[in-house]
Amino acid sequence: MTTGRAQPRAIIVGGSLAGLFTALLLRQVGWRVDVYERVSVDLSARRAGIVTHDELWRVLECVGIRCEPRKVGVEVSGRTVLDSKGAVAGELAHPQVLMSWGRLYSLLRAALPNGEYHAGKSLTALEQDRAAVTARFADGSTECAELLVAADGIHSMVRSLIFPAAKPVYAGYFAWRGLVEEQALSAGVRQVLGDRFGFCLPPGEQMLGYPVAGAGEELRAGRRRYNFVWYRPAGETELARLLTDIDGIRHELSIPPNRIRSDVVSELRQDAERLLAPQFAEVVARTEQPFIQAIFDLESQHMARGRVVLLGDAPFVARPHVGMGVTKAAGDAAALAHAISLTPNDIVAALARFEAARRPRGMAVLR
Repeated sequence: MTTGRAQPRAIIVGGSLAGLFTALLLRQVGWRVDVYERVSVDLSARRAGIVTHDELWRVLECVGIRCEPRKVGVEVSGRTVLDSKGAVAGELAHPQVLMSWGRLYSLLRAALPNGEYHAGKSLTALEQDRAAVTARFADGSTECAELLVAADGIHSMVRSLIFPAAKPVYAGYFAWRGLVEEQALSAGVRQVLGDRFGFCLPPGEQMLGYPVAGAGEELRAGRRRYNFVWYRPAGETELARLLTDIDGIRHELSIPPNRIRSDVVSELRQDAERLLAPQFAEVVARTEQPFIQAIFDLESQHMARGRVVLLGDAPFVARPHVGMGVTKAAGDAAALAHAISLTPNDIVAALARFEAARRPRGMAVLR
């Protein structure tokens, strides 16, 4: 806890998981925080699954969220690879807890007072001097603080303002993703895929899937959802076709799921029947609204400048295969709070210490 001076303030740009972890941890070392999120809708409805790691649970405990992993996520016993005919080609015992993105978001959001979270606030500019940093938003408002944290993801506005040369680079492939109710799947598919982390490996591609909580965070078998990710190669021209929506509008980096053309979804289902194990083909066929995630690499040469710091996906984006995005963001937030607690009166020095500790970590995850 800082003492002997006015309580310092941090502006956190980005109200997703990285921003919430940062806000909660900075509050614990004596800072006043305000989180500014660009979108105005409730983020808890995001439909995705995440892989958890021990570090994630440790950081949750640090912010005062103590929960038994198996009570907030689905525990799988190991991993199974299916061949194109649906037979088991390989198995590995590897207990792990898999969690819905929305569940983790809800836990973090509930821990932060409502008055410290501001939705519908889009950053447009920032200025800083030796004493403070000022953020300007699209609605004309401004906010001033001792520290600004960029937790605004791969398409970070903050990064574009202070490190414009650091841009996402398309990796040459994309992922189809989706969630399907377990009850919509046949008994045979549930038996094979149920409590395992499943894989199927068409030539040059990767399909994977695992169970996550269902509606109302239901964890009982049969009432959960099954989350799949299918990685597929695509050149720039093919990606552009996939990201051209129902009105012929070309989206640059991603496309809202409800704007994906029906012919593109039909091709997905046909390819699933042709290339995937029958169990995974059924998962794809019965997913009502699959969505597209283009895969990018991002590496920023720096994580801090003056009183501004980048963390989470803002400075580094690792491909999803390593399952480390959320855990890396939590670790960044913990390292930032620790660095600031060591020299609370010298933010520039604290950010330099943070970057020295976490940039090698980001590089390692990328590698």
